[in-house]
Amino acid sequence: MYDVVLLTLGSERDAPGGCGSGGACCGGAAEAATDPTSQTDNAQTDTGSTSPAETGQADTGPTSPAETGQSDTNQADTGQAPPAQAGGDTDRCATERPRVPVLACADALNARGARVEMVTARSDAEIDAVLARLDGPVRPDGLTWPDPDGKTRLVVATANDGQLRAVLRRLVRRYAPAPSKRPADLPGNRTLPDLPPVGVLPLDPARGGTHRDLAAQLGLPRDPAVVAAAVMDGTPRRLDLLRNDGGSVTLDGALLGAADDAGRPLHWRARVEVDDTILTDGDEPLLACAVANAGGYATLDDVTLLTAPDPADGQVEVAVAVPVVVRSAFGRKRVRLEVRRARGRAVSVLPREGKVPYLDDGVEGELTRKRSWWVEPGAWAVWSI
Repeated sequence: MYDVVLLTLGSERDAPGGCGSGGACCGGAAEAATDPTSQTDNAQTDTGSTSPAETGQADTGPTSPAETGQSDTNQADTGQAPPAQAGGDTDRCATERPRVPVLACADALNARGARVEMVTARSDAEIDAVLARLDGPVRPDGLTWPDPDGKTRLVVATANDGQLRAVLRRLVRRYAPAPSKRPADLPGNRTLPDLPPVGVLPLDPARGGTHRDLAAQLGLPRDPAVVAAAVMDGTPRRLDLLRNDGGSVTLDGALLGAADDAGRPLHWRARVEVDDTILTDGDEPLLACAVANAGGYATLDDVTLLTAPDPADGQVEVAVAVPVVVRSAFGRKRVRLEVRRARGRAVSVLPREGKVPYLDDGVEGELTRKRSWWVEPGAWAVWSI
């Protein structure tokens, strides 16, 4: 028999100190760069390297050129995702009472013999208290890692990708060892052990349009009974995780760029480097930059930014959209959009001037200094049929 914790994240209106060190769980709020309760402090000043091996550790992301409107001066996350992209506002995120899909999933889990506990977490500490149930025995080196044979399983009820990311961020904080305590049995291409699988229970129907949430991209079930079946009888499907040197993680992707009040894309400049490939050195204007683990930001309006993002291929796909002025045979000038792409293990974006708005897993922010992302192959997993 399994114990199943059905975790829902509450909004910042439900209790003081919402999830993410003062932000709201609903959007996957930001954390402080250092976390005294964690085994590791991964937020480091970027030294200019895009290689995980050189930075040792790292962990946030851009505002869509098509939708800006609001800005967040916090480099990490505000905790409030834009409704059009994130799949919900604070009213829908509020969880004073369990939503119908949560109750239905609990019933289905009970019917399969599980002991179910429904928990609403309104702070990082409350999330951590749930995650502690996934701990394995303390190792001889003093590290606490997940129990691979544990009888407790976790289901996260998500109103948007930012909520799922908030939980994954806390898992990383809990289990990633500090560089000085890196154990010999950790794979050379990883900075953390295999995180325990999570069940994903989407709280809202799948949405149409170009932006699909991560559950839709991964083909995960949305029906509570099928989610329960996956958790009890399914198998873990391992996926890549993007960490970054801002202290956060990315499950889907990040989109950097901005637009004016009329919706016209604004030009900005940054140096974008993927491993040893320089997509732009910062001397030319950009309209957008996509950093992708999956395909949520594969297109922008009618422009294809990413060709084949795969959340399980061990690589990050990056694209920049550059407006280029060309002359016709008659000497007339016109502007065409050039999309440059690269794939690799790590990417860095160094803004050359001002602040660059972004969306990262649907959560808004502004990039004011260099940010590096790198891939942790197969680091997290979802229960699937």
